[in-house]
Amino acid sequence: MRVLVTGGTGFVGSQIVAALVRRGDTVRVLRRASSSLVVLDGLEIEHFLGDVLEPEAVARAVTGCDLVFHAAAVASYWRAQREQVYRVNVEGTRIVMAACLAAGVPRVVHTSSVAAIGIPRDGRPADETAAFDAVSATFVYADSKHRAEAVVLQAVARGLPAVIVNPGAVYGAGDHNLISGSMVLEFARRSVPLVPAGGLCVADVEAVVQGHLVAAERGRVGERYILGGENLTYLEIATDICAVVGRRPPRATVPAWTLPPAALAVDALNRLHIGPPVVSGEQIRMAGLNVFYDSAKAVRELSYPLLPFRRAVETAYRWYREHGYLN
Repeated sequence: MRVLVTGGTGFVGSQIVAALVRRGDTVRVLRRASSSLVVLDGLEIEHFLGDVLEPEAVARAVTGCDLVFHAAAVASYWRAQREQVYRVNVEGTRIVMAACLAAGVPRVVHTSSVAAIGIPRDGRPADETAAFDAVSATFVYADSKHRAEAVVLQAVARGLPAVIVNPGAVYGAGDHNLISGSMVLEFARRSVPLVPAGGLCVADVEAVVQGHLVAAERGRVGERYILGGENLTYLEIATDICAVVGRRPPRATVPAWTLPPAALAVDALNRLHIGPPVVSGEQIRMAGLNVFYDSAKAVRELSYPLLPFRRAVETAYRWYREHGYLN
């Protein structure tokens, strides 16, 4: 089988590539000339130079493919301009879906995010039927991924056999862009006394990759599947990470009511700062919420494995040590 992976030099995309190579597929990666290849080292793949915003490059890459995984996106949204996030995540998706339709690709899997589903209103884990909420619509990453899903569903309505998967916050080996993995490094380098009061749906990258592969085989066209793992508070997340990296866990949480004014201060500082922000006001605002999700549909229909968070942290920490991030 000939398979294209957009975003194949990123975290989740590169792990999809590695899994496809292991099972014997012919794998193409659409990438920019400047992309780091650290996570693709030693893999026998076809390199197509280009960008998801370049229709001709995308058209060349999808031609002759039996399957396309569209995993390209701006995930480190706090380091990017708002316009870039929408351009890549929404318009890039539009270009990829149009190319797949034109080429008659038999199967497409679109990597979305639980952020596109929205924030649970009643505190209970949300499933795929949750309504996208007004707060999430103000959050650039969530809104861009929600709009990208709408683009995919428009293509489905025109006959594209596409499936959507919604990973949680993904941890594991290979996160060289330091998306979720930045938390592992932060706790490995120093003791952190306080964490926010909210929580996240966290997932092991190995489970997320398996979810992608099975979604390609038997996911229902036009459906979305949450690929999560454990729903943990930030204090529980920090405690697990500290147990792995050998640090004392945080002793308390920052009250949720303090986060909105802190976010305003961070936004003001970022406007004065030259260069990509270390953290954004959006991240701080969201950190006081319990953003939990239910993976039952993926478990039921895709035999999705719910792997423990501690395992993902262990593999992430080992990968960072082996690749010199802690030297």
